[in-house]
Amino acid sequence: MRTFDLENCKLCPVECGANRLQGVGACGVSELRIAKYYLHPFEEPCISFRKGSGTIFFAGCNLRCTFCQNYEVSRAKRGKAITPDELADIFKELEDRGAENVSLVTPSHLVAYLVRAFEIYKPKIPVVYNTGSYEKVDTLRLIDPYVDIYLPDMKFYSPALSKRYLGKEDYFDYASEAISFMANAKPLRMTDEGKMLSGCIVRHLVMPLCTSDSKALIKWFNAYLPPSTRLSLMSQYTPFGNIEGYQELSRPITAREYDAVVEKALELGLEDRLYLQERKSSGESYIPSWDF
Repeated sequence: MRTFDLENCKLCPVECGANRLQGVGACGVSELRIAKYYLHPFEEPCISFRKGSGTIFFAGCNLRCTFCQNYEVSRAKRGKAITPDELADIFKELEDRGAENVSLVTPSHLVAYLVRAFEIYKPKIPVVYNTGSYEKVDTLRLIDPYVDIYLPDMKFYSPALSKRYLGKEDYFDYASEAISFMANAKPLRMTDEGKMLSGCIVRHLVMPLCTSDSKALIKWFNAYLPPSTRLSLMSQYTPFGNIEGYQELSRPITAREYDAVVEKALELGLEDRLYLQERKSSGESYIPSWDF
């Protein structure tokens, strides 16, 4: 594919150099694979809005989050191989079903295929890039012309926590640079009714025993990102994935932990830029069932 060397893949910071025309990379996939697509009602209100976000879950991932709530998909144990032409048809189908936007979940390792799909068909509704943020800015620049809204996770500030839970000690180094690019790439545009048309929302999942790290991330967010950037503090952590041997991850977060993180955001004057999540959002009922 024209601007991409899939015979020596270096799309993401792993730079595994795999020949993805013949086999899988560190992300666990070679070709374009999806696990599910549907109208998703449980995103931030400005994203799901009235009819739901047209969410496409891609198989594979360049992170190895031990607590991953989409574990089967991120480890490529689920998923159906499709072509860029078929993905373009999915864009059209979601549009026809009334999706508020097309949301690409965990897309970093598939940018080469996504660009081809967008060359075939660019949706008339906003495109959301929903990423774990272990990204290279050079790769983001390739997909940026097709993206309207960035929805990046910011997982950990501490290299020690990143190494323990993500398998990537350099996570914050790459994620902070990538999110800075995303936050500055798109102006904030909202309809009068509150639907986001373009902009950036940084998500942060509050984790057990990690409130100090969460507060450090909020301080970074406040100091380095433009005022138009929104912050979504999520309380939905659910014990899942491969957490045997991680006793601290065997429980949901407490109200005290979440409140302490929210209080830090309010202390820094972020109330007008903040999305909060109800505690009842925690639980396996919010984890999708996979179609493929």
